[in-house]
Amino acid sequence: MGLIIWLEFTIFLFMLFMFACVFMFNTITVLHKVYLLFHFLMMLWPLCQFAVQTTDNPQYQLFYITVSFVGLSLLGAGWLIFAIFLTGQSYFLGHRSIFLISLPSLLSSLGVIVNPGDLFMGTINGTYALREYGPLFWFLIATLVFYGIVSFNHLIKTYISDITSRHKAQIRVAAIGMLILAGFASADVIVNVVFGSRFSLIAGLTSLGILLSGFCFLMAIQRYKMFNIVEVAQQGILDSINTGIIVLNQYDVVLEVNKVIRPYVDIRIGDRLDMEQFLAPLQIEGDLQAFMEAYYSQPPQRALIEVTMKRGSYQHASIYAAPIFDQYLSMIGRVITFQDVSQLRRLVDASHRHNEMLQERNRTLIIMQDDLYKANQKLEHMAITDSLTGCYNRRYLMQQLEHEVTTNIRYQIPFAIFLFDIDYFKGINDTYGHVAGDEVIRSTAEIVQSALRRTDILARYGGEEFTVYLPHTNSEQAEILADRIKKSIERNVISIGGGQKKVSVTISMGVLAIEAYEKTGIEDPKAYLRELFAQVDSALYEAKNGGRNQIVNASMVHN
Repeated sequence: MGLIIWLEFTIFLFMLFMFACVFMFNTITVLHKVYLLFHFLMMLWPLCQFAVQTTDNPQYQLFYITVSFVGLSLLGAGWLIFAIFLTGQSYFLGHRSIFLISLPSLLSSLGVIVNPGDLFMGTINGTYALREYGPLFWFLIATLVFYGIVSFNHLIKTYISDITSRHKAQIRVAAIGMLILAGFASADVIVNVVFGSRFSLIAGLTSLGILLSGFCFLMAIQRYKMFNIVEVAQQGILDSINTGIIVLNQYDVVLEVNKVIRPYVDIRIGDRLDMEQFLAPLQIEGDLQAFMEAYYSQPPQRALIEVTMKRGSYQHASIYAAPIFDQYLSMIGRVITFQDVSQLRRLVDASHRHNEMLQERNRTLIIMQDDLYKANQKLEHMAITDSLTGCYNRRYLMQQLEHEVTTNIRYQIPFAIFLFDIDYFKGINDTYGHVAGDEVIRSTAEIVQSALRRTDILARYGGEEFTVYLPHTNSEQAEILADRIKKSIERNVISIGGGQKKVSVTISMGVLAIEAYEKTGIEDPKAYLRELFAQVDSALYEAKNGGRNQIVNASMVHN
């Protein structure tokens, strides 16, 4: 028995040393505290097994054995909770879920403590150093097996999911530690309990498994820096910063917060921060969609947005989110900062109020300028158009033609001019009145305009007389267009006198097409135009004298 005592005591000392290492050389976080509790439960077994061998008093032995098995039963629940924290899913753990997870362990512990009718264990030869086990012992073993299967399955599912290589290494080492502990504990039960009567007692198997698994967990913490994100942001430094800070892991679980964050967010370590859900009730001042796309992009990008929150009085905060990458460029967490910009916003709002009067005056001036511009446009339109027909007037046409004709002669571009008037228009005025005459002029102008091309210019020359300028038009094209206009007017029926009477009119037209030029420039465009209009006017009177409702080419009159 002496060797067994010192074996258990040595294992306990090693476990105590590892506990001290983790406690002294790592930042204390929620995950760290969970592991320390888990490690403490593992320490109870070798400690109590050592204590049992140091006394012959059955009462002391019963106490030590009870404590060791209570620690072992609670180890199953601690095993599963530690696995959940290790995989970064602690946000699922509320008070109710922790109670439900721990319930089988609590029931096993209750059976160990009460031990009704020696259903858990009984003495052999009046000593608990040698003991026999009952149904409640096997219930405890079943709960430990259940916890082990669920914990290992949880680790495996997380391991095969999309996580970083560093995180995979942590889970792999922790899973190996759990397998080692389960293997040695199973060997202890099989050799020393199931087949205890056939084989010699092999003490310390469970304690040895606990020691080796403890080494694995210590390696996961130290070698793979399980808490390295938090080590970068020491709590004392965080609390001294005026900016609110939240440190998240890759699952958006809160690893650390500082005191400044409390006025903005009611959040604690271990909670899960859903950024989209957090921003939903807030008044957003910026492009929310662009912020969320940058936040959830792969790989994540830095994102900035401004919000308004109600905390007693309205506060404006600038939220900045930045991903944290490891040496393999895999995201291992985020840092989110909250900067109070309320004072800045008040200064900006005051500046805006001071500028509002100037802006209002500017708007008034802009409106006045716009009205003046529209008035000038209207005056300009009135100056170049005929008020009755809406087509251009003679003055505008002559101004345009001075430039057009000069360009056409310089570049040898053909063009044509029509001059026409309404036949027997005086008779319409005398018979139906000037109002009817105005309607005939207006309707005729509309028909002609609809028959022209977009580049042609129609102008009222005077009275019932109109002229048309046709750029890039030779003699053959001019005659075709003139005939189209003449036929369109013949087919037109004009309603006058409130629609009670119908009138049809015809036109006489003079046509002049300029295709060949003797020289490439003219000294006096106005004189040249007067000459052209004299020719086309002669052709018009030739059409009238020839019986009206006909087209005469000016070149024929010349010849």
